[in-house]
Amino acid sequence: MKRHFLVFALSLTLGTAMAQVGEPYIHDPSTIAECDGKYYTFGTGGGGLISEDGWTWHGGAERPGGGAAPDVLKIGDRYLVIYGATGGGLGGGHNGRILTMWNKTLDPKSPDFKYTAPVEVCYSDGLEDQDAIDPGLLLDPTTGRLWVSYGTYFGTIRLIELDPATGERVKGNKEQDIAIDCEATDLIYRDGWYYLLGTHGTCCDGVNSTYNIVAGRAKSVTGPYIDNVGRDMSHGGGKMVIAAGDRACGPGHFGRTVIDEGVEVMSFHYEADFERSGRSVLAVRPLVWRKDWPEAGERVKAGTYEIESERRGYALELAVDFVRMQQERQSWFNREQMQQPVKPIPSQTLDEVKGTWPDGNIDVRCGDYMFRPHQRWTVTPLPDKGGYLGGAYYKITIEGTDRALAATANKELTTVPVFNGADEQLWRIEQLTDGTYRIMPKRIPGEETLNTTYVIYSAADSTPTLGVYDFQSDNSKWNFRNH
Repeated sequence: MKRHFLVFALSLTLGTAMAQVGEPYIHDPSTIAECDGKYYTFGTGGGGLISEDGWTWHGGAERPGGGAAPDVLKIGDRYLVIYGATGGGLGGGHNGRILTMWNKTLDPKSPDFKYTAPVEVCYSDGLEDQDAIDPGLLLDPTTGRLWVSYGTYFGTIRLIELDPATGERVKGNKEQDIAIDCEATDLIYRDGWYYLLGTHGTCCDGVNSTYNIVAGRAKSVTGPYIDNVGRDMSHGGGKMVIAAGDRACGPGHFGRTVIDEGVEVMSFHYEADFERSGRSVLAVRPLVWRKDWPEAGERVKAGTYEIESERRGYALELAVDFVRMQQERQSWFNREQMQQPVKPIPSQTLDEVKGTWPDGNIDVRCGDYMFRPHQRWTVTPLPDKGGYLGGAYYKITIEGTDRALAATANKELTTVPVFNGADEQLWRIEQLTDGTYRIMPKRIPGEETLNTTYVIYSAADSTPTLGVYDFQSDNSKWNFRNH
């Protein structure tokens, strides 16, 4: 959270910013926390954001103490909030304090909503090369021990241990230096590795901010944290996790949320969204793991795709008759023919085949992809139809038509002649940690609750259906190919 006083003051007046929909304007967001079916994140300057579905955000989260760059973690049946009270160059100095406090709930309207008195867990005196600000929490799932990383470019990133029962500093615990040349760090544990995610570059300069998120990993929480080419983060190393993109720059303040097995998202802010007056905005992206390294994944963008099964590589298609294309066969041994100018063959068009399709509902199957109209699906995000943590619902239609993919009450797939926005025609598309995607109907017809279990499932090479999501099975996984 490197900044000068005047820039910092300006960031406070601007408040908080957006990459989801609604009004998710925030700076230095905490890891997203869920409480009673709603999502919360807190930011610099006090307060924070709330979302009912993880997609549309608005203000209303409350956090006393002001200060900067909080983090939040649920431990047992309580929420621990940690934040930097000063530091970060505020007033020209680096004499910082980091404090913790508890609450039974994050819902300001709950009768149980009451923060405990803040407790100081560390400080910096403004003279040494260290700045007590930007804390990130990790509750080690292997030991139950609670750790905090903190610090800025002004000196080192440090690690301390807290008591998970009290939120206070473990008596006798001595801070350890684990990195330099970054700030806004976060610690996570996955599959035997500890990862230190740090924010590198400059912040708080709008569209000129160069923030990006880098990572190193270690077999011990105390380090050393080494990047993919062997550089120690205590010497300035770090593998890129996310940089600028999609007309937004300055990603910083990483947080990880595990939704399901193989379904993870990373939250952060962009310093400036070019489409939103250059404001600082909350962003949520899929979190992908490649060779045990984290990187930002991709939400499926509007476009026309082959939807390809990971099981076999066959394409999702309408169950209609295959219409052959007329072509003068080319023979490599026909010398005279080979000497003629080449002529591109146009792709088969919708008008050439749609008259052979039934008028009502048409089932779906999987088959060899041949660039044919019955295999080409237009995927369109629908931000006004709500969403889930990290994305909007989509409609999926055959290219050039309004024929829409839909779930049926008996957990099968069909296509209906006209998209009408019904829940069974809305699709949740999430990138998995291995880079593939799961595709889920918003609701199964006849069921009251939102669907969080059934996905498009390849029951056999050519037989798509709806089945229980299983990350360990390629039957649950699909790819979107832009041919």
